[in-house]
Amino acid sequence: MAALVLPGWVGRARPSGDVALGLFVVLLVAVLVVPLPSWLLDAGLALSITASVLVLMVALFMQRPLDFTAFPTVLLLTTLLRLALNVATTRTILTSGHEGPQAAGAVISAFGGFLMGGDVLVGLIVFAILLVVNFVVVTKGSGRIAEVAARFSLDAMPGKQMAIDADLNAGLLTEEEARRRRRELEEESGFYGAMDGAAKFVRGDAIAGLITTGINLLAGIAIGALRHGLPFAEAVQTFSVLTVGDGLVGQIPALLVSIAAGIVVTKGGMEGRADRQLVLQLGGAKPLALAAGAAGVMALLPGMPMLPFLALAGAAGYGARMQARAAREAAQAALPPPAAPAEPPASDALRIDQLRLELGYGLLSLAAGDAPRLSEQIRTLRRTTAQEMGFVLPSVRIQDNLQLPPDAYVIRVKEIEAARGVLKPPLHLAIDPGGRAPPIPGEAVQEPSFGLPAVWIEESRREEALALGCTVVDAAGVLATHLTEVTRDNMPELLSFAETQKLVEELPAEHKRLVADLIPAQASLGTVQRVLQALLAERVSIRDLPTVLEGIQEAAAAGLRGLGGIVATVRARLARQLSDAARGADGVIPIIALSAEWEDAFAESLAGPGEEKQLAMQPSRLAAFMHALRAAFDAAQATGEPAVLVCSAGIRAHVRAVVERFRPATTVLAHTEIHPRARLRTIGTVQG
Repeated sequence: MAALVLPGWVGRARPSGDVALGLFVVLLVAVLVVPLPSWLLDAGLALSITASVLVLMVALFMQRPLDFTAFPTVLLLTTLLRLALNVATTRTILTSGHEGPQAAGAVISAFGGFLMGGDVLVGLIVFAILLVVNFVVVTKGSGRIAEVAARFSLDAMPGKQMAIDADLNAGLLTEEEARRRRRELEEESGFYGAMDGAAKFVRGDAIAGLITTGINLLAGIAIGALRHGLPFAEAVQTFSVLTVGDGLVGQIPALLVSIAAGIVVTKGGMEGRADRQLVLQLGGAKPLALAAGAAGVMALLPGMPMLPFLALAGAAGYGARMQARAAREAAQAALPPPAAPAEPPASDALRIDQLRLELGYGLLSLAAGDAPRLSEQIRTLRRTTAQEMGFVLPSVRIQDNLQLPPDAYVIRVKEIEAARGVLKPPLHLAIDPGGRAPPIPGEAVQEPSFGLPAVWIEESRREEALALGCTVVDAAGVLATHLTEVTRDNMPELLSFAETQKLVEELPAEHKRLVADLIPAQASLGTVQRVLQALLAERVSIRDLPTVLEGIQEAAAAGLRGLGGIVATVRARLARQLSDAARGADGVIPIIALSAEWEDAFAESLAGPGEEKQLAMQPSRLAAFMHALRAAFDAAQATGEPAVLVCSAGIRAHVRAVVERFRPATTVLAHTEIHPRARLRTIGTVQG
């Protein structure tokens, strides 16, 4: 059979989708004023019923409400279709109803005859019930839900938009995903707002159906009896069948569309098809088992029909058993398969503990038990170091070492032994701050942190030692103090490149521009690390990191590239902090000045170009300087004042390099590193 080929002008004359929709709406408006033949009226009523079933099925099978964003428009068009058909059927009933039930078309006649069961009163009651169900129950509830959903959706929109912007700024969303989520948010607010208004269409449709039915019944009886001369009983019978049939034909599609609207607005945040969600949420094993038990009890009550309740109890019990079995199988499937213990990768052997504390087995109680005091001391140490020095120490790994004596411990920095000592728990260590041996019976030792004479004493002698002015520390405190001093001495090594990067990245937002301008355009992160390490080597706090970065930027702007010049500039920026750290209890900085002879001797001993000058002093002169410096500080120590050494800025770094060999705790300041408002008191001079 040859295929049917249409002429080209037919395809060109076929209207596009938007034109067809416009023609359809115009046609619906025309139906309001143009009479329709009975066959066309039947076609329109069939279209109304089929369209309402289609809308209901789409609402049931949609995954989420936004999948049916056209529903408000569909609701308007279906309502307009029913109203147009209602007006057309009213016109036909009033003009041709006296001819019999077939005058208004086969659809109305079938509904009026079949659904009424030949009884007009039954038909009126069924119509009234459908009207109440649609108008009072479904339509009113759907309208209220749509109104509340629209209000909550609009109220929540600013918060949802801010959440999208926050995720975008945090890098959790791409630009495309953020645009898609904003578009969905706009569609959601528009959809619920439209549904709030569209719900009024259904309500108005129900009211219009009630009014139209009353007009058809009363006006039809009057026209049939008075104008066409029908007997009153025949007029009542004929127009009642037509009116109730017309009302049922209009109310059934309206009820289907109202149910679809209720499904759409009640779906809310539920994802997936309605049937699946209902099965998942109502088909739990425990609810089904309880429902089966309740149905079984109802079947045993006197007078109750046993068969229906027993059938429901059996079905619910079978469903509960199947759901319980499925849940057990899903739980077993979710368990990971047993795997043989894998050997640690070889790369684990390359890892280095930044700080490690090894304990003999006799000291393990300090780090374990109900009150691990050592762990508390280490937490306090890390917190105090962060507050005082400006960066958080790496975690201290504590482990046992069976090769050590039971009461010994070793502190390692990057796997290298940095210190060791011996503890005697539960004894306490008594230390005389004056540097003398405490006059208390006990085991005489040297305090491991500072090498002071000390004595291990019993707990019972603690009060006696305190009365003699001694400092009494338990074993955990002795170890924590030793660990503190070791970490302070090795702090430059513990400040790694990664830690430096973390410090810079965690600066407050107002300093981000400074970091962006400085790194890496003017100085690399490695340069920043070396400057911070140089400060920590002299126990200078780097907590004021923005000032340190400003000093590095100033040095870079001045063309300084050597580490010594950059550090000198930074220290000058930190003059207030350095002066405050050097103050005594009375607020005055006790200083020991370098004589003019030694200033000249150091300046003349510097050799090399520019910032690369090195100290080239004769060994005999260095020995003489050390002797003079030791004498000056011993004299100051006799007065009980911890003095600082002051010299010119050009030689400070070189003087410090000499001093730290035999007095590492001595502070050396340049004249430029003393704040102008600091109060000074000279208590000695290093003579030539």
